[in-house]
Amino acid sequence: MSTTLKRYGIVVGVDGSAASNAAVYWAAHEAALRNVPLTVVHMLRAFVPTYPQMPMPNGIALWQEEDGRQVLEQAVKIAEDVAATERPIAMTHEMKCSPPVPTLVEMSDDAEMVVVGSTGRGAVERTLLGSVSSGVVHSARCPVAVIRDEASWLPRSNRAPVVVGIDCSPVSELALAIAFDEASRRGVELTALHAWSDIAVYQLPWLDWQAEAERSLAEYLAGWQERYPDVKVNRVVVLDHPGRALIDESQTAQLVVVGSHGRGGLTGMLLGSVGNAVVHSVCAPVIVARPA
Repeated sequence: MSTTLKRYGIVVGVDGSAASNAAVYWAAHEAALRNVPLTVVHMLRAFVPTYPQMPMPNGIALWQEEDGRQVLEQAVKIAEDVAATERPIAMTHEMKCSPPVPTLVEMSDDAEMVVVGSTGRGAVERTLLGSVSSGVVHSARCPVAVIRDEASWLPRSNRAPVVVGIDCSPVSELALAIAFDEASRRGVELTALHAWSDIAVYQLPWLDWQAEAERSLAEYLAGWQERYPDVKVNRVVVLDHPGRALIDESQTAQLVVVGSHGRGGLTGMLLGSVGNAVVHSVCAPVIVARPA
């Protein structure tokens, strides 16, 4: 992983929702693990009248600012509680009058990671990715962590493994770098999953294909295991749709890492199909390995 210090450290966007509060908790823990700063940011949304002739309600700007201050205060309290039980972290917080997605994407240029809640205020379905989190995942210029409501993942053991999806594409290298780093910092095992669903595979004898796939995966991971001798790696090779296989494997994971796109941008562990399915469906925190 890069040793270059990023100005913002871990950036977390907040809006006061349950998923946002969970994101702050996770981001503060991540900042403590990495010993980097935590930047908490809340974006004020411009008031858009229902009708063009509709006047601006009196006091709307003041109300938004007061609401924003309360959101930030709540987020800072959550982060301070985490720091009190782990290690002190340098923390800043700010309120910006700008659209959330462009703001977070711009900050991603000088951040280790951007953390967002899976859905914000007014979210209808827990399975849907919010517009802000979706926009950041697709556009950020650093890794992005998507966090669901704490109730879906916090009860899991802190000894649970980190799971990473591998398709042997260049993006897999970044996903592996993040996954090994996270597993090492957390002192847990790493599950490296390689799933195939190509039609040609079905024409091969299962045992022969599996043996070859396992050999290739072992070779692919060898260099990484030399760099991280403290991380025990469990290699998993399955003949299944990659998204479904990752979702199944994530049931007992504390963290899942996926690439932002796969082989050729069309197949494998790619965002938009496999990665998109994982971000939408997995209850555990998910890191999308977006390149700088």
